[in-house]
Amino acid sequence: MARLVVFVALCFLSVSLATANSNPFLVKGKCYCDTCRCGFETPATKYLAGSKVKVECKNRVTNKITYTTDGVTNSQGEYNILVKRDCGDDVCDVVLVESGDKSCNIPNAGRDRARVALTRNNGMTSDVRYANNMGFLSNEPLAACTQILQQYQLTEDQY
Repeated sequence: MARLVVFVALCFLSVSLATANSNPFLVKGKCYCDTCRCGFETPATKYLAGSKVKVECKNRVTNKITYTTDGVTNSQGEYNILVKRDCGDDVCDVVLVESGDKSCNIPNAGRDRARVALTRNNGMTSDVRYANNMGFLSNEPLAACTQILQQYQLTEDQY
């Protein structure tokens, strides 16, 4: 019986060590410019190269920052950020830091951060985590936005 208890304890220890030393997480997402200032992506949306973002994890009780790492978007507005540890019970968000376009640099409230789960204790087996797209508002809306936004208007009989 004692051997069985030792065997089970060693199994749990090896699993916990394997989890602690496993691959880093890869957080992927996109940053865009809301060229029509409507609060969501449209056909006129452009994706922002050179925008700065960061992953920020906070203790869910104290709200103190426990982990942070930075990233920059590529020419298609995509970022890939390596997170080198499991953040367990922390609350983690990808956060907009700075736009890569001076004419589109107002963070869109509600679209300026995206929650990501950075733990392996939740049933997800992949090391890749996808964050919702985040956006900045254009300083001035495009002239074509009126026609674009008419596509989204519904009449009462279309509900």
